[in-house]
Amino acid sequence: MKSTTVDRHIGLLNLAKTLSFLVVFVAGVVVGMTASSQINRYFVSQTKLYFYNNMNNHFSAVQIPNPASRNCTSKMNLTNRLPDIELFWRASMVPKRAEFPFKRVPKVAFMFLTRGPLPMIPLWERFFEGHREYFSIYVHALPGFELNVSTGSVFYESQIPSKMVRWGTVALADAERRLLANALLDFSNQRFVLLSESCIPIYNFRTVYKYLINSDYSFVDSYDDPSRYGRGRYNRNMMPDITLQQWRKGSQWFELSRELAVNIVADIRYYTIFRKYCKPSCYPDEHYIQTFLNMFYGSLNANRSITWVDWSMGGPHPATLEAGNITQGFIQRLRNNGTECRYNSEKTSVCYLFARKFAPSALEPLLNLTSKVMEY
Repeated sequence: MKSTTVDRHIGLLNLAKTLSFLVVFVAGVVVGMTASSQINRYFVSQTKLYFYNNMNNHFSAVQIPNPASRNCTSKMNLTNRLPDIELFWRASMVPKRAEFPFKRVPKVAFMFLTRGPLPMIPLWERFFEGHREYFSIYVHALPGFELNVSTGSVFYESQIPSKMVRWGTVALADAERRLLANALLDFSNQRFVLLSESCIPIYNFRTVYKYLINSDYSFVDSYDDPSRYGRGRYNRNMMPDITLQQWRKGSQWFELSRELAVNIVADIRYYTIFRKYCKPSCYPDEHYIQTFLNMFYGSLNANRSITWVDWSMGGPHPATLEAGNITQGFIQRLRNNGTECRYNSEKTSVCYLFARKFAPSALEPLLNLTSKVMEY
C-alpha cells in the first residue's frame, strides 16, 4: 500500500514535469515566431525602402511624363540629354490600354532637321497661328547652334539635344530617329512629318491637319530603282536579313503614323545592318525607312511623298527657288499641278502639302501670297 502511494506521487511528479516542459516549449515557439515575423517585417521594409530610394534617385535626373497630365509630356522633356539607346527605349513603349487617362487631342508633330537657322519661321508662325493645341514642333540642329526666337514664338524651346550630322552618312538617319523618339514621348502626337529649313506649307493648317489625321496611310516615297543609284547601292552582306528584292529607295522627307514611328524607333536588328553596310555611296536616309516599311508595313504606306521638290534641273540635288521664282501662278501650280493621286483609296488632286527647296530670299514674296493663295 505504501509502495503504491509512492509510485502514484512519482507518476504525478513526472506528469507535472512533462506538462511544464510542454508549456515552456509552446511559449518558446510562440515567442520565436513573433520575433521572426518582426525581423522579416523589418528586413522587408528596409529592402523596400532601399529599392524605392534608389529608384527615386535614378529617375530624379529624368523627368518622366505624368500620365494624368494634360498631354503626357512637357517642354522639359526636350532638354533631357538621354543617351540615344535610352531615348529610343522610352519612345518605343506602347500602352496596352486603349483609353487615355487624360483628354487627348490628336496632334501633328512637325520635325525640322536643319543645319542651323530656320529662315522660314515667319511663314510657319503665320501657318500655325490659332491652332496651338493641334501641333508640336521639334528642331534638330547641329550641336552648338541655338535657335534664337522670342518666348512668344511657337518655336520657343522646340530644340532637342542633338549630335553631329554629316549629310550622306548614317548620322543623318540617326537624327531622323532622334526627332521621332522625342516626338513619341508626347502621347498626343499622332502624325509625324519630317521637314527641312527650306520647306514651306502650301495649304493652310486646317487642310494639312485634316489631311494627315484622317489618313489611313503613312506617306513615304518607296520604290524599286534598278539603276546604280538604287539596286546598285545594295550590299550583299545584308543577306539573308535584307534581300535585293526587298531593297527600296525614296525621298527622305517622310510622314508617318504613330504606329509606324514606334516600330522604326524600336527597330534594332535591321538598323544595325544598315549602320554596318550602308555607307557612301549608299545613303541610309534614302533607303532605311523605305526598305523597312516595304518589308513589314507596305500595306500601311501610301507609297508617295507629300513634299514637292523640283528635280527638273537634274543632278544630285533639287533646284533652289529664289525670290524671282515666287509668283501667284507658281504657288497655284504647286497646289494643283494637274496630277492625281490616291487619298484613302479615293482619287484626289491634293497630292502635296509642303514644298522645298526655298532660299531665304523667297520669304518676303511668300509672305505676300499667304492670305491670297495659301489661305493662311
